[in-house]
Amino acid sequence: MHPEIVSDKPGTCPRCHMDLVPHNSIPKANHVTEDKGLGKLTWKSYMPLIVITLVLILTAATISIYDARMGFFAIEKTISYFMIGFFLTFATFKLMDIKGFAHGYQTYDLLAIKAPWYGYVYPFIELFFGLAMILMPFSRGLLVAEFVVMVFSGVGVAIKIAKKEEFVCACLGTFLKVPLTKVTLIEDFGMAALALLMFLLM
Repeated sequence: MHPEIVSDKPGTCPRCHMDLVPHNSIPKANHVTEDKGLGKLTWKSYMPLIVITLVLILTAATISIYDARMGFFAIEKTISYFMIGFFLTFATFKLMDIKGFAHGYQTYDLLAIKAPWYGYVYPFIELFFGLAMILMPFSRGLLVAEFVVMVFSGVGVAIKIAKKEEFVCACLGTFLKVPLTKVTLIEDFGMAALALLMFLLM
């Protein structure tokens, strides 16, 4: 009842007189790679990501239908619409809890491990990518930068997964209740693949 009162020996609590249990006899909880307070992750935990992705796809498709009606449809533009929405949306979630994200990012990103400040910069890089694509969606330099950054980011988490290492899971804000490992693989390698596809289609 009073967790601030600890003891290495049996006895009674001076406040409520309940029996004390030595703190070293309390079993430790198993370590899990999930956000604190989110509970056990199930397939339903992926619903926020699925819903957001479907909304972004629907939005990109709707704008593309309008483009087609106006006579200037291009698959590259459809891809850029999705990428813009994706970068801006995920950057926003990261910025909502940038400290929590940065802390978790330091556990697996190859650069953030050595330079923790990079965890605080990364959300702004994604924000820049999203805004820059609005201004210059067909910039080869921008697409190359996106490809390099996203692949590099994905490599770190892929290495962790391959080694089956346990690490603290960062959150994309405090609203996406999904394992960051899988979210990051989809986010990083998915965006890298789309950037490469756009580059090749140009």
